[in-house]
Amino acid sequence: MEHGSYQDRSASTFSLADEDHTLANSLRFTLNQDPRVTVCGYSIPHPSEARVNIRVQTTGDPANEVLKDSCQDLMMICQHVRSTFDLAVADFKNNKGSGSE
Repeated sequence: MEHGSYQDRSASTFSLADEDHTLANSLRFTLNQDPRVTVCGYSIPHPSEARVNIRVQTTGDPANEVLKDSCQDLMMICQHVRSTFDLAVADFKNNKGSGSE
């Protein structure tokens, strides 16, 4: 987004190829948790196109850095969910054999 002779790095639209609502909605959620984000949203330009556009506006920090941080946060959330699930499955398998239900 151009303003005069400088580029405003606090507002950007990112286009992600080969993605859909799954990633876009998850990123929108993590972005909205960040206090540096004033506005964020996403759109799918056309249903037949595997592409999402994510719009990020911040309080002043570069939008690309905030998006990177949100991607890291999302990866940590996914890792936590995966490890919690794996532990629950292991616990279920261990308790199933002991006859305690």
